[in-house]
Amino acid sequence: MILTEVSAPTAEAMPIRAFGEHLRLGTGFADDGSQDTILEVYLRSAMASIEARIGQALLSRPFVATLGRWQSDSSQTLPLAPVASVSSVALLSGDDDRVELATDTWSLLRDRHRPRLVGRFGRYLPRIPRGGQAEIRFVAGYGPAWEDVPADLRQAVLLLAAHFYEHRAEGALSGAMFPGTVLTLIETHRAVRIGRGVA
Repeated sequence: MILTEVSAPTAEAMPIRAFGEHLRLGTGFADDGSQDTILEVYLRSAMASIEARIGQALLSRPFVATLGRWQSDSSQTLPLAPVASVSSVALLSGDDDRVELATDTWSLLRDRHRPRLVGRFGRYLPRIPRGGQAEIRFVAGYGPAWEDVPADLRQAVLLLAAHFYEHRAEGALSGAMFPGTVLTLIETHRAVRIGRGVA
């Protein structure tokens, strides 16, 4: 499966002022607005790192998932949670023909960790053409505003962004190290793995 972010959260949706305040309180950072661009970079890096770790989108935005075969005949787990809506499901042939599936052939089963696309009324999902792909367009995230994100995840983003900012000379962005406090804050949002291939 290939997951594509259609558009990133706007700069206005990012908590740049809150991050500047967080740095000022913690490190004596002087927030005069001149470093907004670099603060935004560290915030986006922290948010992306946390989203990848927990399999959830924080701020709502559109995505496209493209796959060559369904997970099962009647169900397909979506790669991110929480999913607010699925706008379209289409089948693409090897000749780039595109067929939009009628909304009465599929439905979204919302779940905190594993939202799924399923065939309606227990039916199979429409067959993907040989050599073709299915394309699922959906919106994932807690909401469009920073305040829509759960408080523990908001705090985790600020702490990780501050960690990246404070260790920028050491190449913190290139490492996979998460401070222990951040790991504690995001732990309850991680999907529990029950068995092989199940998240």
